[in-house]
Amino acid sequence: MTQYLEFEKPLAEIEGKAEELRALARENDEMDVEKEAAALDKKADDLLKSLYADLTPWRKCQVARHPNRPHCQDYINALFTEYTPLAGDRNFADDHAVMGGIARLDGNPVMVIGHEKGNDTKSRIERNFGMARPEGYRKAIRLMKLADKFGLPVITLVDTPGAYPGKGAEERGQSEAIARSTEACLELGVPLISVIIGEGGSGGAVAFATANKVAMLEHSVYSVISPEGCASILWKDAEKMREAAEALRLTAQDLHKLGVCDEIIKEPVGGAHRDANATIKAVGKAILKLLKQVEGKSAKKIRGDRQQKYLDLGSKGLAA
Repeated sequence: MTQYLEFEKPLAEIEGKAEELRALARENDEMDVEKEAAALDKKADDLLKSLYADLTPWRKCQVARHPNRPHCQDYINALFTEYTPLAGDRNFADDHAVMGGIARLDGNPVMVIGHEKGNDTKSRIERNFGMARPEGYRKAIRLMKLADKFGLPVITLVDTPGAYPGKGAEERGQSEAIARSTEACLELGVPLISVIIGEGGSGGAVAFATANKVAMLEHSVYSVISPEGCASILWKDAEKMREAAEALRLTAQDLHKLGVCDEIIKEPVGGAHRDANATIKAVGKAILKLLKQVEGKSAKKIRGDRQQKYLDLGSKGLAA
């Protein structure tokens, strides 16, 4: 069942009317409503294209958070073979908000790590809505070091509102774990490719996405803070999230111009949730393309290029 976002309400009405007509026709064989329903379908398609032709940054945030977008587990199941999950940080616990393991992509061995939000109430609670605790970042560090030891490229799939801000997480060294994970990304001697598949929130995302190449889905977002959090700090009013989203420059399009994002992956009209299979295939192609751009380089060159990428951030402006 399609879940509509706030700005999609007019679309929901049109598609709802078309479905009502077809439901009536199913109950009464003598009714012929296909012509009227097809006209409504055409109107809905035109409206969908119009709505998504020029989304505001705030609307992109809403699309990036859509509960039906494909999540990390969906990508792993569809793109990777022989996936062997690896659990635990060998220190405290296993964080279910972070999943990862050894797998094959297009027949080649890789290490894949990502945030998983869950897709229903039970799994979302189990996955802590994709908000990792320190043990999640320490698990990621362990897997990155393992990949480096065996020469496996690392693929990270980022989809998190941010690191979990709870008391227990802070007591166990949340900020230190994030910093160590970011450091581990920078020190890898193997290629690191990161894809923002939904939300790239704060240091929780940076800890996975300090990569040689960063790709973003067309309607994903990547920011130092959520628009609501930014609005609460700057204007003391979370309702100013639209203005905050505009000011944060968190869209894939703005971040590509700024040099933060290397590749924008096109989504189906209406967002990734409207055609998950097509989105997953597009992400797979993008990962393989970006891996080819860094393959064959020495560990020193891979590490140096990655570090230079981040030293150069800030040299580009949106007016350039």
